[in-house]
Amino acid sequence: MKQRKIPMRKDVVSNEMKPKKEMVRIVRDKEGVVTIDSTGKKSGRGAYISLEPAAVEAAGNKHILDKALNVAVTDDFYAELLAYVKHQKARQELFGTKDAK
Repeated sequence: MKQRKIPMRKDVVSNEMKPKKEMVRIVRDKEGVVTIDSTGKKSGRGAYISLEPAAVEAAGNKHILDKALNVAVTDDFYAELLAYVKHQKARQELFGTKDAK
């Protein structure tokens, strides 16, 4: 049986390559609006952060997404992202990694 290739993405916080399913994509569109891309298919400049609350807190403290997306990201967005990551992490623990998104 042929083994499927696992798509890997680089975490902007730790600079580690991780499986795409273990990450969340943040997108800046043409208008400069930053959103959480839960589908992974929105158009625009994207950056990936692992589904770890500590990574999101580190990104917020150092404003890493501001640099990665070349736009000012609000503290409210970092709080929203932290809540999203905590929710997704809880879902992974309940249902396993297959139903993470």
